[in-house]
Amino acid sequence: MVWTALDGSRGPTNGRAVRGMITVPRRMLGRIGANRSSLVVETQKGPSMQSVDSIFGSLLKPIDRRRFQAIMEDCDGDAYDKTFKSWDHLVALDYAQLSRSDSLRGIEAGFNANSHQHYHLGVGPIARSTLADANARRPVGIFAQTFTKLSEIADRHTRREGAEMVRLIDSSPVPLGKMCDCSKWNGRIRGIKMHVVYDPNADCSHRVDIIPATVNDIEIGRKLQIEAGAAYVFDKGYYHYGWWTKIHAAGAQFVTRPKQNSRFRVSKRRNVRKMIGDGFRVIDDAEVLLASKGDSKLPIPLRRIRVRRDKGGLITLITNDFKRTAFEVAMLYKARWQIELLFRWIKQDLDIRKFIGNNENAVRLQVLAAMIAYLLLRIAARANGIKMPALRLAELIRQRLFMRRPIAEIDKPPPVNPSKPRPKFSPDQLAFRYA
Repeated sequence: MVWTALDGSRGPTNGRAVRGMITVPRRMLGRIGANRSSLVVETQKGPSMQSVDSIFGSLLKPIDRRRFQAIMEDCDGDAYDKTFKSWDHLVALDYAQLSRSDSLRGIEAGFNANSHQHYHLGVGPIARSTLADANARRPVGIFAQTFTKLSEIADRHTRREGAEMVRLIDSSPVPLGKMCDCSKWNGRIRGIKMHVVYDPNADCSHRVDIIPATVNDIEIGRKLQIEAGAAYVFDKGYYHYGWWTKIHAAGAQFVTRPKQNSRFRVSKRRNVRKMIGDGFRVIDDAEVLLASKGDSKLPIPLRRIRVRRDKGGLITLITNDFKRTAFEVAMLYKARWQIELLFRWIKQDLDIRKFIGNNENAVRLQVLAAMIAYLLLRIAARANGIKMPALRLAELIRQRLFMRRPIAEIDKPPPVNPSKPRPKFSPDQLAFRYA
């Protein structure tokens, strides 16, 4: 922007500044014996400088600061750490996830090295001892409720119009060894389990529960709020007749696999129209009833579908869905592997293998911070129309976390035009001219 100063009459007699005038001191006017009041004329309209947020700042924009403040006050999050606020804590842990910093020293050194970005993020420098204390004492509910709000935003951004509601349910173990007091041995691992409800159509998680490894998956599944019209797909870990009945009564469908000792009696055979799919073949479709000699009862209609994979192996599916074809039900269960890919991506590209705290609260906060970072990446990719794989996007963000440029241009080189001469003076410089 170019400014032109015109030497006009003297300033106001009262000596007070008036908008549109500046006072030029003697050392700038040279031989002029007194200070002069000069009128400043703007020759270009619009903002004087274009400010672009950093990549990290743009990623954090979906988090509403007012709602976050309300969540913090409800949970009394700053009761024990008044100098290190809850927002500072969230930003620090998300920075650790996005930058793959796996130690307190690494987080402190990397984050404080970019102190010129702290003001725009609304935070200050961090100390590793303060971060360790906050990990041990800050309520987990702040991060859990923030994840819930972000999952609602992600669902709105990534939902496909007309797509059916599908919910994949599964859990993944997180080994902790003996480093954490909360880790318990369940016969396979010593650690915790991350229980996730995932929407494959929107590619976002709706709910995350962190439970001890000794807790059965069905205990968390029975606490879920069932959505009418949704199709729930899960494995044998959620085998419970009472929960199946609850899903059916809520107007939803389920697809799962029965246990080996389950017995069903065929009541009616169904015709199979489309049999061959991608990697499998439907060989049987029948309406069945539970054939139990004990007190087990299942007062809902069931359907059994048998599928043979091309690489060998027979899979038996049980569902209460009588509207979809056998091929569509088989495709629903095949989509369950998308949640396994989600777990693998989170464990490989985010940081929930090496923990920066050895107490239960710190472990829970780090897992929730990883899931929040995952949602922020998904929202940014959808909002900016980024089509690249999530793994590549995470790698680019890790390298350019504090670079000031739009996220949509993260994979493009900076604009350079050597043929265009650069001006010898700054376009924002003030130029003075005397009448």
